Amino acid sequence: MANTSSRTLRLLSLLQTHRYWPGAELAERLGVSVRTLRRDVDRLRELGYPVEAQRGVDGGYQLAAGAALPPLVIDDEEAVALAVGLQAAAEGSVEGIAEVSVRVLAKVAQVMPVRLRRRVEALRAMTVPAGWGDAEPSAIDPAVLVTLALTCRDGERLRFSYTAADGRRSDRQVEPHRLVRLDRRWYLVAYDLVRHDWRSFRVDRLADPGGTGARFRARELPAADAAAFVRAGLQHRRHPHRVEVVADAPAAAARERIGRWCTVEEVDAEHCRLLMTSDSLDWPILALGVLGVDFRVVGPPELLDRLQDWGDRFGRATGTRPAGPRPS
Repeated sequence: MANTSSRTLRLLSLLQTHRYWPGAELAERLGVSVRTLRRDVDRLRELGYPVEAQRGVDGGYQLAAGAALPPLVIDDEEAVALAVGLQAAAEGSVEGIAEVSVRVLAKVAQVMPVRLRRRVEALRAMTVPAGWGDAEPSAIDPAVLVTLALTCRDGERLRFSYTAADGRRSDRQVEPHRLVRLDRRWYLVAYDLVRHDWRSFRVDRLADPGGTGARFRARELPAADAAAFVRAGLQHRRHPHRVEVVADAPAAAARERIGRWCTVEEVDAEHCRLLMTSDSLDWPILALGVLGVDFRVVGPPELLDRLQDWGDRFGRATGTRPAGPRPS
């Protein structure tokens, strides 16, 4: 009976690929006769699965759409992928289905085998959601995510090979902390034992991860949480210039004029601090021009040189500065 049951589940798994299976090929995959295959198909029909049959020399079977959703048979990787997708939807990545996703996720986790539930729960517990953006999604192997999550949870050192953005490949050994899902990409936050510093690694650039068996004591992350650490690193790489200016304007007025482009902090009733990050110093100058008040540059020093260049050009345009290069 056990052999018959496992064979029936295997048959269901093959039929759920939605392809048409010639009878002889399907029987060969299951290691049974065509006659036994027919009995197994009848058993599935009794359970409510609408299996269509085509007779003749080239006859075969295909699972049709039914009136109700019967139990599904999925393998380990499919179960992990399903759980990840439901968790993402439950966190609001797909508008309007968060509550339903929570209920479905609870049902899926409840019926999983213990070994598989352990992997899914580790992935859920060790992942820090950080919002969904419009970045190009990266292809991730669910087995890799599970390996990373388990080493994070168990406090086990991890080794893997990593390909940087410039194509350089290196071998890493780290103390894994958390997984972060940000802008449709996955990141591993870990302490790099070779570089002796905290790092974030894009999971799609990571290969052959494996635990070393060595345990470690958790270190203190230099950020509020793993998501904040990843965001800070990405912001630094995308926007190398960090601008700080004190403006002669109330904070409320500055927010109304240029609040969409910067962070505005109140200094006193007549002054505010403006904080901006940009990969170009020209954009902060444009914002300051729109504000239309006097200001003092706190940093960076390069902004002063850039402002002088702009001033010289505008001065020449209005005839208040002589033409020619600026004296050193």
